[in-house]
Formats: sequence, C-alpha cells, structure tokens
Amino acid sequence: MPKMTPSEAMAEVLVEEGVKHVSGILGSAYMDLLDLFPAAGIDFISVRHEQTAGHMEDAFCRMTGKAGVVIGQNGPGITNYVTAVATANMAHTPMIIISPSAGSASVGWDGFQECDTWNLFKPITKASLRVPHPNRAGDILRTAFRAAYAMRGPVLVDVPRDYFYGELNEEILKPSQYRVAPGGIGNPEMFKHAVEVLKAAKNPVIVAGRGVVDADCVETVKALAEHIGAPVACSYLHNDAFPADHPLWCGPIGYMGSHAAMRLMEKADVILAIGSRLSYFGTLPQDGINYFPKTAKIVQIDINPMHIAKTHPITVGLCADAKDASEELYKQLRDAMPKKDITAVANKVKEELAIWQKEIDEIANEPVMEGRMHPRKALEVVGKFVYDNDAIATTDIGNTSSTANSYLRFRNPKRDIATLTFGNTGFAYQAALGAQLACPDKPVVSIAGDGAWGMSLFEVPTACQFNLPVIATVYNNGAWCAEKKNQVDFYNNRFVGADIWSKSYAKIAESMGADGYTVNTQADLANALETAHKNRRPAVIEIMTDGTRLAPPFRRDALALPTRFLPKYEKLDKKYFPK
Repeated sequence: MPKMTPSEAMAEVLVEEGVKHVSGILGSAYMDLLDLFPAAGIDFISVRHEQTAGHMEDAFCRMTGKAGVVIGQNGPGITNYVTAVATANMAHTPMIIISPSAGSASVGWDGFQECDTWNLFKPITKASLRVPHPNRAGDILRTAFRAAYAMRGPVLVDVPRDYFYGELNEEILKPSQYRVAPGGIGNPEMFKHAVEVLKAAKNPVIVAGRGVVDADCVETVKALAEHIGAPVACSYLHNDAFPADHPLWCGPIGYMGSHAAMRLMEKADVILAIGSRLSYFGTLPQDGINYFPKTAKIVQIDINPMHIAKTHPITVGLCADAKDASEELYKQLRDAMPKKDITAVANKVKEELAIWQKEIDEIANEPVMEGRMHPRKALEVVGKFVYDNDAIATTDIGNTSSTANSYLRFRNPKRDIATLTFGNTGFAYQAALGAQLACPDKPVVSIAGDGAWGMSLFEVPTACQFNLPVIATVYNNGAWCAEKKNQVDFYNNRFVGADIWSKSYAKIAESMGADGYTVNTQADLANALETAHKNRRPAVIEIMTDGTRLAPPFRRDALALPTRFLPKYEKLDKKYFPK
C-alpha cells in the first residue's frame, strides 16, 4: 500500500467519489487538504457565508444525484452550516460536511474556535462521524459517503485539525468496493397485494413525490396512471414530479396547492403514493378541503422503511426504490387488468383545473396600490417564463414564495427546488447558485420575498465571481408578509417587527456587479426576464408588489386568538404600536 498523509488519503477518496468541487470559506484548520485540491482536479467554490455553501450543495445534489461536499473553519465556520444541513436532512439530500475541530491535544480547554460540532450535528444528520486516529481519515470519509447515499441525507465527518497531518499506508478503494448502488423492488408478496388493491379501485389517485424525481421514473408513473386511469397529484413542493402538460396532471397538493388535485383526492378510494413520505404538513387540510380521505386505501412506495405509514395508515407498503417498484408494479398490472380508457378521467381533471384556475384568477384581479403589482400577477409571468423556457425554479419560504406553489408548472423533472419542510428563509438564491453550478446551460430563476432576499443578497458577488447567471426575482412588498398575515388575523393589525425597508435592491445588485431591473407591470417583468435570459449574466429583478395582498395563514394549526390577563395588556389596540 502506498504511503501518504491523511490529507492525501481524503483527497483521493473525494477523487474516487467523482467530486469535482467543494464549497465553503477558506480556513486554516483544513488548509493542508485545501492545498491539494488543484492537483486533485477539485475546484474550491468560495462563498460569502457557509450557509450558502450548504444550500448550494443541497441543490447541486438534487440536480445531479451526486452528494455535495462542504468544508469550513473549525468552530464558527462549521456552526454556520447548521441551518443548511438541517434543511438537507429534512429534504433527504446526501451531503458530506468535512468538519475540522480543535486539535486533539487541546480538546476540552475551550480553546480558540473550539466547539463540539460532532454532538451539535447529531440530530440534524444521518450520521455524525469522528476520525479517531490519523490512520482512519480515508476510511471514515468513505464511511460518510456510504451512509449519505444509503440513508439519503447529510453526514458530518469530524477531523481534529492535527489529524490532517502524519503518515499512513492506505489502499484507495473504488466506491463499488465499499457501497452498493441504490435500488431494489421490495417484498414480492406485497406487490401481489398492491395489484389487487389497485385493480379493484374505482377512483384511484397517484401522488408523485421526490422519489419519482430522484429515481428518474416519471415515464413509468405516466404509464401507470394511464393504465389504471388515475389523476396524478404532485406532493407538496415537488411540482416537477409529473409533467404539467399531461392530461392526468392535476397539480400539487399542500399549502397554496391545486384545489383540483385536492377535490379529486377527496373522492379517491385508493391512493398510490410513489416516492413520497406523505409528510404531515404536506397533507394537512387546505382552504376548507380535508382532501386526504380517511377511508381510502393507501399503497405507499418509499425507499426508507421509516417513512412508510409514518403519518397515514397504509393498506400496502412497498419498501423499494421508486423506479424499480413502479416498473414492477406496472408490469404486474398489465398482466392483471386491461388498460382503462382515460377519456372520462382526463375530462374530469380538465374541468377541475378550469374551476381552480378561475378561483386563483379572481384573487389575482383584486385591486392593488398605485404603482404596485398583485404578487399573483407577478407569479403568473414568472411561472410562464419558467414553463416556456424549461427553466429551473428555486423557491424560498414566505408569503410570495409559498403562493408560487399555485403557479410553478414543469414539463420535466429536476426543475423545482424548494426549501421544503424545514422552511428556512434565505434558501432560494443560495440554492439557485448550486443548481446553476450543476446545470450551467439551463436558465435558473430564484423566487424570494424581500425578507428572504435580505438573507441572500450578499451572495450576488459570488454569482458574478463564478459567472453563474442566475435570475433572482425579488418581490419587494415591504414586509415579512406571512407573519404580517398572522398579526392581521390574530393581533388586531399590531405590526411588530413586520416591516422591511430598502431603497433599491436592483441598485444594490448593480453595485455588486450584477444587472438590476425594477418593474411594476407584467409587461416590464416579462421584458426583464427575457433580457436577463438573453444576456446570461447574474441578474436581480426587483418586482414592486402590494404588501397588503396577503396569502392565507401558513400555519392555521399554530395560532389562536390571544388571551390577556395583566391590566396593562388587557386593552391592547393598534394605537399602541403605530406603523
């Protein structure tokens, strides 16, 4: 076995895993490894804040299927990754966090930049590993990749900063020697049961989730839907899991989702969930529609057995890869039943979609303040641009970003990247940089309100430095509008901490080297999008929207009208908190 240093062993593991770049911010703790990157053929993507690196690599993995790798200075550099790693963990995105820590001889002395990141990251990773000796550096990094791919999520590798140095004899292994490729079709007997349930269904509905995208099995889901005559709903914030131009597409479920999908699901007697954990929040009643029927039989396919029946009791659970399972299910259904005529079902879907479109059009036509756009009118234009150009769209959390769930439609998978159920602000633009890194020739559009944009705008120079022509659409409504809606509904319009001010986000972008546009009409927005697309430069489009046009409460289950007992608070009125 050849002699090498721990840093060289780790670099070679990255090379064998096909890692072409690592993201983070320069730090002395891992400089010995960093120094090897150019010779190893690994680029270092230097960001302005470590959280960005985490969101970038999350999106990079969602687009490519390859685990993203991040690194940072021990202590504060690594703790800056917490939000991004927690997001990736709940999004089931493989990621490797190379985490230098205090020198092994000084642990526990509260030295400079010391922090027990190994324990800190345990609850938000699939595994938190520690290099126990310099000789194990390569082995532990291999284990991290194995765990990240097998358990679908981030894995932290804690490396005492002195363990990058030394001498060891190491055999560099190919990935096929230490981890298996994903796949598998699950228990054959369960497939027979699933076929019988679907064969007997009168009103089946398919829910297509993230697993359909990751496993690249949209075509098989199409064939399944057409064979059993089932409308297809996309799971919450996975609008690219089924093509919007298919006659059985009925839109996404969940907050600000498709009423058409919800009304069709409400009447279903069988639900086939493919590659979806049927998350709690993503299946809550919306707009008065308790659409997840209690009496429906559920056939659920998920690669992780812990996700099956986690939130809803099932009839059949298939622990399997979404593609392998759907192909096997389709094969058995073809043998068990003739293909249904989908004409009547497709007509019903079309009818329900038309009703829903009329509903959202009526809201979008509400009057607005002079010089401002209705946020839905802006999203109409952005949604059309994304669809027409087969663009990748990234969304944040908040009033406008969440409303985008009604407007983002895709013909192809791996186009919709959302913060998902961790729900952190600042995600969209940072993830968009990673998506652009993964797909340099595709248009990428980020959608964020001005609150979320304030947590992202400092990365515009990163986009300029690395020539990432992301188009950022920033909805300037002057407030944290999702929370403002809660203060309207529950706190008598007492707006504490809700208002946001900026002179011009477009001019800030220009000063950082990007192209800036300010628009307040649909025509100007469409022109700005086309111009930015043509120029292929980092761009920020500031859309002046009406902050009084608020979406329904995001968390109907989380708030109640307040009770006051102390005399000084009993008669709270908005006059106590003037705007």
